[in-house]
Amino acid sequence: MKRKATIDRKTKETDIKIVLNLDGTGVYSIKTSVPFMDHMLSAVAKHGFFDLTIKAKGDIEIDDHHTVEDLGIAFGQALKKALGDSRGIRRYGDATVPMDETLAQVVMDLSGRPFLAYQVDLPKKYKLKDFDPGLAEDFFQSVANHAGMNLHIRLHYGRDVHHMLEGIFKAFGRALDQATSLDPRIKGVLSTKGKI
Repeated sequence: MKRKATIDRKTKETDIKIVLNLDGTGVYSIKTSVPFMDHMLSAVAKHGFFDLTIKAKGDIEIDDHHTVEDLGIAFGQALKKALGDSRGIRRYGDATVPMDETLAQVVMDLSGRPFLAYQVDLPKKYKLKDFDPGLAEDFFQSVANHAGMNLHIRLHYGRDVHHMLEGIFKAFGRALDQATSLDPRIKGVLSTKGKI
């Protein structure tokens, strides 16, 4: 069973292609036209052991919002497609990651029911070079909606905004690796309903 997916998403605002292999080794090639997202999505692939290729262009001359949000949509769609009927997956993932002075936690359930709880208190009006850190929430909301993921993100503490977001994205990758992992003890799907 190959757990791979390719998504091509084109709108008047963005043009995105994602190739995702859930059973990879953490090999990635990511060019989104938003350098900070390149960095964050590389961390997801590396720490989640996914093979991930992303090529994206967006109307960044306006701002990064459309590109970041559509990256979340396309990533969520790729994840859902690669999982197929979710047979044999562990379904739940939980990872807590330190990033120097920061501690970030991500907990998820690949339940088919989208929900995002985002408990991340970032300094107001702070930018990482040209990137608005608040866009991370939009990315995760789009992923949750389009993957059918129940996603809880909590920043326990931190000082440096780069470390805060990097800790979150690394924890997301690790939790997603756990949730998508196959367990030979699971026959069908991990649900008393018999379906996710």
